Amino acid sequence: MSQPISDNRYDHMAYRRSGKSGLKLPALSLGLWHNFGDTGNYENMKQMCFTAFQHGITHFDLANNYGPEPGSAEINFGRIIKNELKDYRDELIISTKAGYLMWNGPYGDWGSRKYLIASLDQSLKRMGLDYVDIFYHHRPDPETPLEETMGALNSIVQSGKALYIGLSNYDGERMEKAAAILNDLKCPFIINQNRYSIFDRTIERNGLKDSAAKMQKGIITFSPLAQGLLTDRYLNGIPQDSRIRTDGRFLKEQLLTEEKLEQIKSLNQIAASRGESLAQMAIKWLLKDDVITSVLIGASKPSQITDNLKALEGIPFTEDELKKIDECSNI
Repeated sequence: MSQPISDNRYDHMAYRRSGKSGLKLPALSLGLWHNFGDTGNYENMKQMCFTAFQHGITHFDLANNYGPEPGSAEINFGRIIKNELKDYRDELIISTKAGYLMWNGPYGDWGSRKYLIASLDQSLKRMGLDYVDIFYHHRPDPETPLEETMGALNSIVQSGKALYIGLSNYDGERMEKAAAILNDLKCPFIINQNRYSIFDRTIERNGLKDSAAKMQKGIITFSPLAQGLLTDRYLNGIPQDSRIRTDGRFLKEQLLTEEKLEQIKSLNQIAASRGESLAQMAIKWLLKDDVITSVLIGASKPSQITDNLKALEGIPFTEDELKKIDECSNI
């Protein structure tokens, strides 16, 4: 291990139970979607993981196709575990997923039993692990019977290769159908992973948030900052080095309209009145709901993680502030 881990790492993190399960997750978790692939700097990756764990972030979230190249985030994270954090494996929650295209041919995508079991075997090999704590089906498969997909997830738990099961990008109705199957199988399905932010209220409209609360399943949210819109980065327009200009995969320039810029400025004023950055307020806004177990943050450097951790401080929202936030985001 290249540096010591603080004995005080759990002192300031809040931990939330995932639904009615026994598993608690940190209020903030670290997502390895970006900056952990072949194009990332290993020393920076390592320092981000150290910074997270030093501050009580025990949960690290991956998927089979995270990169670039697909699989490389798992390889790099496995290297960090082996070389730096192997003594702390029992204190870590490690999750991965399968559901998007991972390899060519008819067996490298979607939700078949063959794909899911093979994908997790590959993920465990890349990370050098015997098991993951949470294994997700990454997206609904419109063609494979739900019973087959859920049966495969149950088999994975029975094999000892995952402790818990999660579903990602499901709506409320389909999640409830899946949950019924998993419940009959006595499979520990405990959490949903979905996009959610002040600017993206899809899970409020498609029933997922209400269904999760009703069925006592957790929710872990991704893209809490709406790909950077809910930060101070675009308060004065689009910077020349913005990812919008350099990498249009995640945020399209045409989405940053004058109306959107005005919304961002108005939200920033609310955050400033609270003594918070816009990013900190956006994360705190998600954590106001008990059904939200954890918020996945992404980072390109350790200081972004420590900045986001400040969202756990400060005062609760007033009803007037929440109303203004809704008005600013046209809800």
